[in-house]
Amino acid sequence: MIIHLETETRLIGARFRCNVSCTYRRKLARASKFRSCFRLAYAIIINMNTVNDFARGTEKLVNPMDVGTTHHLQKKLSRLPVFIQRMIITSAAKKASKMGFVVEPYAFFLFYEIDNPDKIQYLLPDGFIPAKSSVFAGDTAKYYGIASIFRLHTSAFWGARSEFYAVSRNTKTGLLSWVILDYSSDTISYDKKYGLRSPDADYSVVTTTCEGKFIGEIKSNTGHIISCEADLTHHQMRALDEGLWIDGNTSIAYGKEIGGGDGGLFSLTFLPAEMKEAWEIPLRSITHEKVTWFKDVLGGKLDKAACFPFSQHMLSDSPGTKTHYGSKTSLEKAASSVDFSKLKTFSQK
Repeated sequence: MIIHLETETRLIGARFRCNVSCTYRRKLARASKFRSCFRLAYAIIINMNTVNDFARGTEKLVNPMDVGTTHHLQKKLSRLPVFIQRMIITSAAKKASKMGFVVEPYAFFLFYEIDNPDKIQYLLPDGFIPAKSSVFAGDTAKYYGIASIFRLHTSAFWGARSEFYAVSRNTKTGLLSWVILDYSSDTISYDKKYGLRSPDADYSVVTTTCEGKFIGEIKSNTGHIISCEADLTHHQMRALDEGLWIDGNTSIAYGKEIGGGDGGLFSLTFLPAEMKEAWEIPLRSITHEKVTWFKDVLGGKLDKAACFPFSQHMLSDSPGTKTHYGSKTSLEKAASSVDFSKLKTFSQK
């Protein structure tokens, strides 16, 4: 009798704990669902863009037919003096001040430690100095030169691109900055020096395989090469350094060679979540790595690698227009309040 009583007591206690635990989990689930609904409702009420809203809006600004028209006109316009090209492009920009700018999945970034930052000062525009930065949150800050390789589609061009940057600091604003020293592409582009620039890549391969491998290789007609292969399986997402990835992408400039003395400072417009985290690619996973750009200033070996396994949706300024954000707060406010229904597709028609 005593044994049966003790057994029944334990069973009642177990059922009670189970009921309490189940009830608690259900309440937590309801609370989580409520918070998600509240955030969504709040965004709708005050007309804020969610990540999904921003992605849809940006993609809608990329019209393949308009991009094709721009590619066709580039061949004709490139025969004109650069200052006339600039007038024509700026006129089109008055109708569409922003362009959709979508970096496709698996954009790859290679970080090379610069052993002597004084070597790159002459490459930077006025008002910029070499600066240390971290790639991922909590990492040791170093002087970096960055080689990137990616595919993208925008309101004006569509294709593969590689860029080489020097991490710098804007002495006027104090912001970390991405200074584009040079770039190569298999599609058209536009900059201050060349105007509407024809593709300069002899060939380009930026793709992934069914075995989870990244293959990237772009060779310019000047002989510069960026190439690497990497195993993309079983990597972990890591939080990125906000100073470099968020502040830095609101302070972008061109080096003296292609941007002149002032560098043509501009900002990308995006939700900070786009730069929150990325894959850290272990160096042991990378093979056939080669970058011939600025070998004389790099000095050091490859130190870090990062890859974004998702599309990044941003807005870029149309030629002739410039946007500046001084902080993550002002960037987020601007990106959240973009009214995509009022933005027109960039077109040369």
